[in-house]
Amino acid sequence: MIKLKIVLEHSYYPNYFAIEDIIATQEKAPCKFLVNIPKLGKLNAASEEDDLKAGTSLELPVWLVQQLASGRQPLVTIDLPKSYKPAYREILKADATAVDLHKFGLYFYELGCHIAQFDNQGDVREILVHTFTTRFKQLMDLADNIGLDPSAIDKLDMLERKLFKDGNLARNLLNNWLNNSIIPMGAATMVVNHRKRKRINVE
Repeated sequence: MIKLKIVLEHSYYPNYFAIEDIIATQEKAPCKFLVNIPKLGKLNAASEEDDLKAGTSLELPVWLVQQLASGRQPLVTIDLPKSYKPAYREILKADATAVDLHKFGLYFYELGCHIAQFDNQGDVREILVHTFTTRFKQLMDLADNIGLDPSAIDKLDMLERKLFKDGNLARNLLNNWLNNSIIPMGAATMVVNHRKRKRINVE
């Protein structure tokens, strides 16, 4: 989780003013109300009552659920969104590199970091780290060899696409520098002297 957090520190999680973070937390999560909520019955399209009754199950945006489920007396209990449920976690554990993560969610990692606080067993954190570390080498290979499989970019979530873009840009800048540099490349003086001393000792 530490490696993923380091990457996200340079991304947009958690950032109240980031558009990406706002979009990520707009995703809905299933939750169940623990108490009656006066005058909010309209949130439940299946009911005509004025109040929202305890036991009512609804899907609400994650940013709202976070507020309702926190504190000493939470108003709701939250269920994990389907992309983080056991069946999907097993798919990622089997072979994360083969998964079209874009279909799991545009902001799989960012949303997962928000959702992880409601997973007491730590399974969501574990699968986020596993997925990221497993796919990272493939992501860097893709950034170095974009011509091999351009369609692979479509399988990346938004964080991976940002990393791919940065990695590909760095590779292009390095290649341009190597091709256009007027400074000849050669071994350092220290290395040359070391080789000479080694050759003398052998002789």
